[in-house]
Amino acid sequence: MTSPAPPLVEMIGIEKHFGGVHAVNGVSLKLFPGEIVGVLGHNGAGKSCLMRILSGAMLPTGGEIRIRGKTVSFDSPNDARDLGIETIYQTLALADHLDAPANLFLGREIKTRFGNLDDARMLSEARKVLATLNPNFRNLTDPVLSLSGGQRQVIAIARAIYFDVKVLIMDEPTAALGPSETAMVADLVRRLKAQGIGILLVSHDMHDVFELCDRVVVMNKGNLVGEHDIEDVTKDDILSLIIKGELPLDWTPRSAEMAQ
Repeated sequence: MTSPAPPLVEMIGIEKHFGGVHAVNGVSLKLFPGEIVGVLGHNGAGKSCLMRILSGAMLPTGGEIRIRGKTVSFDSPNDARDLGIETIYQTLALADHLDAPANLFLGREIKTRFGNLDDARMLSEARKVLATLNPNFRNLTDPVLSLSGGQRQVIAIARAIYFDVKVLIMDEPTAALGPSETAMVADLVRRLKAQGIGILLVSHDMHDVFELCDRVVVMNKGNLVGEHDIEDVTKDDILSLIIKGELPLDWTPRSAEMAQ
């Protein structure tokens, strides 16, 4: 997908070396407002490492990151969050013994003017943001350990959007969810896209990728081996890139075939 707007994110020639191992080898990608880009590859391909660099959880060995055209550097995830980059990990990083408001504001708690936790306001704010995502969410004061996978995912998404997310990295957002919860999360992702949020979707689920993504980037052994508009590729094309690191020899863009 092309866009007249400047990219939200540009990663240019990103490198990450662990001794002689090049986990990420000169990878560049762009993400535009209101775009969903699938980031694919086998375990060890470098995709998670690349996303951790963008989230501030890992320092790159080389390369450049630009946010809205401005070169930036991150020393921690807080630096990335300050620029509107949030990450929802597959594990969701929720504190199981805490309730939804406590998880929503974990590490960024609202306090009274006396310096105490403002539990009433955090509950009120949590109720409002969760209602925008799932009007049927009622279990706000239950420990999140007792909630369904879909409800837990809603809390993780709410935590991101409450703090004015511009770029959302989602790691396997529908893993271990049932069909109805998967459909609910997919709908939430589309709504975030409609709000102009740029989403990097790390997934092994081809259905999710082809259902939600505008573009895909595929990594293999630390290298970017393919970047395509979703309408130009098939699932077999993507699997070829993931497994072999290249497209079939007779490959032509699917959009070109349809135009003939």
